Amino acid sequence: MLRLLGGLSVYFKYQDIKTDNAVFRLHNVFTTVLLLTCSLIITATQYVGTPIQCIVNGLPANVVNTFCWITSTFTMPDAFAREVGKAVAHPGVANEYDSTQEKKYYTYYQWVCFVLFFQAIMCYTPKFLWDAFEGGLLRTIVMGLNVGICDRDEKEKKKEVIIGYLIRHERTHKLYALRYWGCELLCLVNIVLQLWMMDAFFNGEFLSYGTRVLGYSEVPQEQRYDPMIYVFPRVTKCTFHKFGASGTIQTHDSLCILPLNIVNEKTYIFIWFWYIILAVILTLLVVYRLVIIFVPSVRPRLLHARSRTIAMETAALLSRRTDVGDWWLLYMLARNMDPIIYRELIAELVKQMGEKPGPRA
Repeated sequence: MLRLLGGLSVYFKYQDIKTDNAVFRLHNVFTTVLLLTCSLIITATQYVGTPIQCIVNGLPANVVNTFCWITSTFTMPDAFAREVGKAVAHPGVANEYDSTQEKKYYTYYQWVCFVLFFQAIMCYTPKFLWDAFEGGLLRTIVMGLNVGICDRDEKEKKKEVIIGYLIRHERTHKLYALRYWGCELLCLVNIVLQLWMMDAFFNGEFLSYGTRVLGYSEVPQEQRYDPMIYVFPRVTKCTFHKFGASGTIQTHDSLCILPLNIVNEKTYIFIWFWYIILAVILTLLVVYRLVIIFVPSVRPRLLHARSRTIAMETAALLSRRTDVGDWWLLYMLARNMDPIIYRELIAELVKQMGEKPGPRA
């Protein structure tokens, strides 16, 4: 298990050139690793441990265990509200003929590890697409100038090359910026889609899962039942039919314990909170990007905030001269280049563009 989880450390490899932001990495890297870790833990618990144990008389236990695992188990929904130890033996376990509601079947537990793995792939997709779109452009433009210690002649030659590229390809980077922002939007779409998918996977129980867990302590003792046990029951029922000696169908009622659901309930309560937080953050990020696109007056302030070594007047000149794509490229260069080299680069760029650079900040 440790070796399996240790292999996920490759996702946290340090990047000397950053082509995205922290929120983008939270979705594409942290969430992917989180889902893969949960999938590995549940897979190990499911296939190495004992995922189900059933109590039944007159039948081999391994046969009933296998049957109930590969088919499904069920509970009686109205039995969750009854007092354990008096009215019912366990939450959700009662005589089905005394129930006023239909049986609630649980068929998801065989698929949880696979669904988590599929969700991890979905979370990694925006990063995969952006890496393909970006193609190492920013690393090529920076040319190692993210490190301030370098030969002066080499530094000057590299600055000339960068300035020449920026002037020759002026107003050609809009698609570059829009693709990245489109991948950020895809992150939000992915989180919302996954919330909907998990709610469908758990028969409409997931979207309200976290709020019900939070409100559990506020419900009076005689009226409350643990929402985690309702969604992920630890004890369920299973019915096994077989032929008797004379050909009569015999019904065997078994009580099944699902140790795997102890892991599932903790996994999904964490995922619920994390996805809600991530959805809020990504929504704010998308709004922020829309402001950048449709309110050009904020761009000089953002560029100046990213690199305090350039004057506000210079940032305003660059923002006025360039379109949103070129502005975004300059913004990302400020993030990845040595501040002193970036200040010299911007001063020379403004000069060659025919603008007078502003005073040093």
